[in-house]
Amino acid sequence: MKKILLSGLLLFLAMTGLAIAGPPETLTAAYQQFNALFTGEWQQYGQLFTGLQKDLFPRLFLLVITIVPVFFFLHYVAIGPMSFPHDGKQVYCYTLFVRIIHWLAAVSFSLLVLTGLLVIFAKLLGGGSLGIWARIVHLVTAVIFSASVIPMFLFWVREMLPAVHDLKWMLIMGGYLSKEQKAVPAGKFNAGQKMWFWLATIGGAVMAVTGYFLYSHQGNIDTLRLSAIIHNVLGAAMVALFLVHLYMSLAAIKGSLRSMISGYKAEAELKILHPRFKY
Repeated sequence: MKKILLSGLLLFLAMTGLAIAGPPETLTAAYQQFNALFTGEWQQYGQLFTGLQKDLFPRLFLLVITIVPVFFFLHYVAIGPMSFPHDGKQVYCYTLFVRIIHWLAAVSFSLLVLTGLLVIFAKLLGGGSLGIWARIVHLVTAVIFSASVIPMFLFWVREMLPAVHDLKWMLIMGGYLSKEQKAVPAGKFNAGQKMWFWLATIGGAVMAVTGYFLYSHQGNIDTLRLSAIIHNVLGAAMVALFLVHLYMSLAAIKGSLRSMISGYKAEAELKILHPRFKY
């Protein structure tokens, strides 16, 4: 640390002397040395960013949208969906207002995923008007999703707080890797739903901020580069968990989607998948 400070001081004094008596090109060289000592060569980050945008991010998203569905297909074939009788007692879990907000968030986020992927693979798909329309729809749905996330966060934040039994749920993967139906450690929401909630809300907020920088081109070049990297990495994680949520809602548990339509869940399902839920 002392060496760096001493070097910086010497360079600063040298720059001061050159500014008074030396030619401009010498001053520029001294400044570059001084800048490299404390901040590094920023040009290398520009080259790294170009490589990420051109090669890594498209491949990352391609892996997500291929590997995750393949894994769930194998799960569906090998283990199959859970099935519970829905002709018994029904428990009212979600109010009408909660369901409306959830569907608003679900539809807008689905469009965000679709249009985001169209933007990522725009070049592969020929670009042109498709890419332009994808960006426009992406921007509009981002505003809708951001607005819907606020009340959704307030509805569920207390019930989404981590609990000790969530670790046990994670260890057995919620019982989804077994054909045998046993009660799993979960309250109204399980550990998987909690992870999705926090990623969708907090992650969605970060995506909104970085997306604002990217669409408005506010900030310097390094801010825009960092925003793009965060937006893409976080976006890939959100797409992956979105596919998980979609599979669980549509295929892994028969009739699961009904609860977000009617607001009711079968008591038989709650006793196995949400036994800690006090209703």
